[in-house]
Amino acid sequence: MTPNPRLFSFVGGNDGPWKVTTAPAIIGEALPAVERLKIAAGNIAAPPAGAAWVLHGATSNERYVTRPEKEQLLARQQGLGRPEADCAVLIPIKKNAKWWALTEDERRQIFEAQSHHTQIGLEYLPAIARRLHHCRDLADVEPFDFLTWFEFAEADTAEFDKLLMRLRASEEWKYVERGAEIRFARDISIPAK
Repeated sequence: MTPNPRLFSFVGGNDGPWKVTTAPAIIGEALPAVERLKIAAGNIAAPPAGAAWVLHGATSNERYVTRPEKEQLLARQQGLGRPEADCAVLIPIKKNAKWWALTEDERRQIFEAQSHHTQIGLEYLPAIARRLHHCRDLADVEPFDFLTWFEFAEADTAEFDKLLMRLRASEEWKYVERGAEIRFARDISIPAK
C-alpha cells in the first residue's frame, strides 16, 4: 500500500527540532507535557520511546473558501521551513457536535460570513505561515478535528497573538470544545524536516 503523502505525525516527547516554550490548554483537557516536537511525514502509529503523544493530520483542499479567497491565500502565503521562522505554534482543535451537525453551507456562513476567518488570516500574511491538517476523517479516531501549524519569526510574535485573539473572539470559536496552544522555539542545532 502506498503511504499517504498528505499524512503527518506530530510527535510530542523529548526529541525533535522544536523546543516547547509554553503549552496551555485553552479549552478542555491539556495534552501531556513534553519538551520537544518532531513532525514526521506519514503515520507513526504509536508514540516512540521518549514520546508522550502522537497526533495525526492530513493536509487537504482548502474548505469554506471562495475562488478569490483561495487565490489571495496562494499569492500571499509563504511556505513553511523559512530560515527566519524561529517560532512555531501547534493549535489542536476539537469542535462540538453542534458544529458537525451543521451543513457545509451553514459552516461556511459561520466560518467566513460571520467570523471572517480567511480575511483575518490574510491580514497576517506573509509573516505568519500556516498549514492546516484535518484529523476527523482519518481511519483511526483522533482526539482533535484539526491541527494547525504556524511558523513565524520571533519579531512577529505580537502579530501572531493579535491573530489568535481575533479568531478566538469570532462566532466560530463558540463551537470549540477542546483546544490547546503549544508554542515552540526552533533549536538551530537540529535541522528542521
